[in-house]
Amino acid sequence: MTGRREKTRRSTLLFVWVLIPVALLLFVAANTHLVYVAYESRPDCVPHLKEAGNEGTFRAAKSAC
Repeated sequence: MTGRREKTRRSTLLFVWVLIPVALLLFVAANTHLVYVAYESRPDCVPHLKEAGNEGTFRAAKSAC
């Protein structure tokens, strides 16, 4: 029975050592896609008021246009 147990252990270790790089590759690919979508989906400038706002209202912190 020792041979069978050793074979099972070896196949489990192989599975783990294959799974780790696959998981890391998936993680890197997902983050790369996230950064790509963030840069590609930046909207163009939209018209907005550029004068000083009233206290208690939300305004753009710094206009990019």
